[in-house]
Amino acid sequence: MIQPSSRLHVVDALRGFAIVSIMLLHNIEHFDFYFSPRGLPGWMVQLDQGIWDTLFFLFGGKSYAIFALLFGLTFFIQYDNQAKKGRDFRGRFAWRLILLLGFGIINSAFYQGDILSIYAILGFSLIPVAKLGNKTVFWIALLLMLQPYEWINVAMGLADPQKTLSDPASWALFGRCAEYIPGNSLLNTLAGNLTNGKQAVYLWNWENGRVFQTMSLFMFGMLAGRTSKFKESPENKRFWNRVLLIAVPSFILLYFIKTGLPGWINSQAILRPLSTIQTSWTNMAFMLILVSGFVLFFQHKTGSRILNVFSPMGRMSMSNYIMQSIVGACIYYGFGLGLYEFTGATYSLMIGIVLAVAQGFFSKWWMSRHRQGPLETLWHKATWAGSK
Repeated sequence: MIQPSSRLHVVDALRGFAIVSIMLLHNIEHFDFYFSPRGLPGWMVQLDQGIWDTLFFLFGGKSYAIFALLFGLTFFIQYDNQAKKGRDFRGRFAWRLILLLGFGIINSAFYQGDILSIYAILGFSLIPVAKLGNKTVFWIALLLMLQPYEWINVAMGLADPQKTLSDPASWALFGRCAEYIPGNSLLNTLAGNLTNGKQAVYLWNWENGRVFQTMSLFMFGMLAGRTSKFKESPENKRFWNRVLLIAVPSFILLYFIKTGLPGWINSQAILRPLSTIQTSWTNMAFMLILVSGFVLFFQHKTGSRILNVFSPMGRMSMSNYIMQSIVGACIYYGFGLGLYEFTGATYSLMIGIVLAVAQGFFSKWWMSRHRQGPLETLWHKATWAGSK
């Protein structure tokens, strides 16, 4: 584990920033139960839509990408720390992923959109590449980011452009959420989330290219750790400036292509996989804008003072992530307050801000008294159970 004197505080703050943005998105989504309140005045409907579009433009598909990048970075730090002691961390990491899967299943019972279980499964992709050279890992990660499966679908679409595609399988499963989330039975909701809900989420991640993208970001995060890209230095500052200068025009171009694709291509057999590829790349470009801008701003005294407010939340990110799922379910689902029926994006955003501030104060209080968050402590102790 990283000692306090050697912590990458910018990484803590960046992870905390991702937690807050995820909190805000989850709230306007009613924690994966999409519902628009009826009878709202026209101005409120427009305001809700504006907030929805803005938050998804800023954070949709980007916050999880930041998390994935930092997941790979954390793997490298732990792997490297053990390697310096002459130990191979890969076996212990596999056990750590199994433990993470357990935490993810608990979280999934309250929030079917949980990413911990997904990261636990896809995290095994880091084990076979852990000892490969940087160039080899880079090309593997780049290949995964190119979305090879979707390019196969594009080729099949070009061969038969008139082919009729059925709706994604996840759609029907998500539709069944209305059978248990609005109900007042906690047990029915937990069971529905763990069965129907998890099937829907796993399929959705596959259908939207998240599987290849996530594994790619794990590996890029590991490379960022190997090359010490998050440590403050003149060389790294130049690196993040270059990333920002490349990511901004890349995002503009990709976003223009993404919005134009439906008008340029009539064949759904071609358009659907191309849209998946395009969305993945567009989100990746904007994520790099967020990360590079965050890192560069953090290197200024004013920036570090401002952004360090996220650090306590980032140091106990898993505890905060699971906590927000449980609290959010109790606020919006039928077995709790059932506010999904009354809150549009505007009110849900206000609730999300209040919850984020509350988590920030709690995290600051907790981390002033402990080295790790409550669930992080359990995870750490269980990870190293049986070791000297």
